Amino acid sequence: MPLKSLGCFLAFLLWNTALTAQRMAPPEELQQLHCHKPEALSRHFQSTERSAAGDTYDLGYVRCFWTVDPAVHYIQGHVTTYFTAKEDALAELGFDLSLNMQVDSVRYHDQLLTYTHDSDDALKVLLPNPLAAGIRDSLTIFYQGAPVAGQAFGTFVTSNHNGTPVLWTLSEPFGAREWWPCKQNLSDKADSIDIHVTVPAGYKVAGNGLLQSVTPGPNGQVHHWHSKYPIAAYLVAIAVTNYEEYTEYVPYPGGTIPVLNYWYPEFVDQAQTETGVTVEIMQLFNDRAGLYPFFEEKYGHAHFGFGGGMEHQTMSFMIGASYGLIAHELAHQWFGDKVTCGSWQHIWLNEGFATYFEGLSREAYFSPATWYNWKLGKKNNVTSQPGGSVFVPDTTDIYRIFSGRLSYNKGAYLLHMLRWMLGDDAFFQGIRNYLNDPKLAYGFALTADLQRHLEISGGQDLDRFFEQWFYGEGYPTYTLNWAQNKGFFEGWMTQSASMPGSVPVFDIPVPVRVYGPDQDSTIVLQPNTAGTASFSVMMPFPIDSVAIDPDLWILSGPNNVVKLTDAVHTPVISLGLRVAPNPVANLLQISGARLPGEGRLRLTDALGKLLMERAVAEQGSPWQQEIDLGAQSAGVYFLQIIGEGWVSEAVRVLK
Repeated sequence: MPLKSLGCFLAFLLWNTALTAQRMAPPEELQQLHCHKPEALSRHFQSTERSAAGDTYDLGYVRCFWTVDPAVHYIQGHVTTYFTAKEDALAELGFDLSLNMQVDSVRYHDQLLTYTHDSDDALKVLLPNPLAAGIRDSLTIFYQGAPVAGQAFGTFVTSNHNGTPVLWTLSEPFGAREWWPCKQNLSDKADSIDIHVTVPAGYKVAGNGLLQSVTPGPNGQVHHWHSKYPIAAYLVAIAVTNYEEYTEYVPYPGGTIPVLNYWYPEFVDQAQTETGVTVEIMQLFNDRAGLYPFFEEKYGHAHFGFGGGMEHQTMSFMIGASYGLIAHELAHQWFGDKVTCGSWQHIWLNEGFATYFEGLSREAYFSPATWYNWKLGKKNNVTSQPGGSVFVPDTTDIYRIFSGRLSYNKGAYLLHMLRWMLGDDAFFQGIRNYLNDPKLAYGFALTADLQRHLEISGGQDLDRFFEQWFYGEGYPTYTLNWAQNKGFFEGWMTQSASMPGSVPVFDIPVPVRVYGPDQDSTIVLQPNTAGTASFSVMMPFPIDSVAIDPDLWILSGPNNVVKLTDAVHTPVISLGLRVAPNPVANLLQISGARLPGEGRLRLTDALGKLLMERAVAEQGSPWQQEIDLGAQSAGVYFLQIIGEGWVSEAVRVLK
């Protein structure tokens, strides 16, 4: 949502705190399932969100006429809403509009309609004749008033910059109803929108979509913006002041995408030195997430006074033009605007993605040290407190919705860990499939929708991952005990959870890097159900040091590595392992004595790199397994079985 600075009452200090925000990104201190396993996850979707509009009609086209003066805190206008009845005998239409706003009349085919406007900010309009399901119709609400911010980050603000009046709106999460009659929910978008704003001469209006015209009106000039793309109520926005403008262009194979810049005159010179990076950032996001979702219209930046940024569709409102803020708000056009979270409980689908994609721009265009420090900053922020889930249990608390530590940073790290587990190709393909799913694109999604697409692209069941990392609280801290014994890197790893009452054991695979003279090798440890992992891996070089997750793929606390002074006490037992044929060309037959318990069959190369791992259940004697080495190149390999508290002898395999 909006990105806010520490000085602002929410948390959008994106650029100052490395939090980077999309719409408003908070600072480090803050910030109807579609189809996946509803029986297991339904308990998580008890949202506290409300809307007076209900679900009796589908939004269609919306046309807005507003008259404002940035020197006066007031709005007057009318909004025409086209809708389609979803039920038979539809006799009443609901809208969200603050009781503070005055409704002058509601008109329907030149008739004045009866309506009620109550303290729940519910505007209920009675239709003269009930409508049958599937019938499309329209009505117009005439209203006016001085908007008052409720549960929002400013909503409708009049202020000044350098002595000049300025007006801007920011409706996320619950502020749209504070200044215009709308359907404020996360299940229905307007199909398209026209916005006509009358302002005194000398001002410019920033808005959604493409500027169609600026024409004289009875009370000034009328600025007409139009967008043909579906849009959620909270993403509709206007900003008015004496903007200076310039346009940059992002090339793509089919043409160019204009980036329209509206900045305060006193800031425009600085902005022109900073906004050029939008081109390379958009090109990166086009590659990773698919073409900019609103390429047939524009992207843009409009200067405003909120302490951060807000990803209004096709026109982000910005406090400045820092690199991080530009990247964060731009990423929201995919994550938040094209596909919008279907509940504020799942705001990480907006904010976690925008935060992580800002990080990806650091990875792509900055030094490895910058990327490492970006990850370290997020990791340290998340682990600065023991608890908290990415899932938002209480959407009545705006500060909890936009928690920088949880919705932004932990959400971003959740994505980083999924990338580690699935690999780049499957991870980014799954994201593109999620964004392009016809049921989700330009609509709404919940976390289960993303999970489903990542499972399909990555070929993994991610139920436990999301239960632990999305719904669960906390993170693990690892301790690795190791020794080098007769050419083997041996030992065990344990973990402790910061919130064991929520998630006692995290079972994400953990990379461990072993360093020697002028070389290193990485193995991956898979914790068992008790959170431990024993290992004994051939390591054909003297070991100088060992590091847990040196590239920061895993969200964990301050990990510990202990070099044992004695040989590892994990017993090495003989299972009478036999392999044939050896050397092998393709299929390798493995047999042995009775296994003492469940274990994991591991194949590593001569440098200790893990090539294959599979579970082996407790079996009687004799037993046999078969693995295919046809895809492996010629060389020396080692095969071993590792159980809880024991390891087998290692068998040398030639190919």
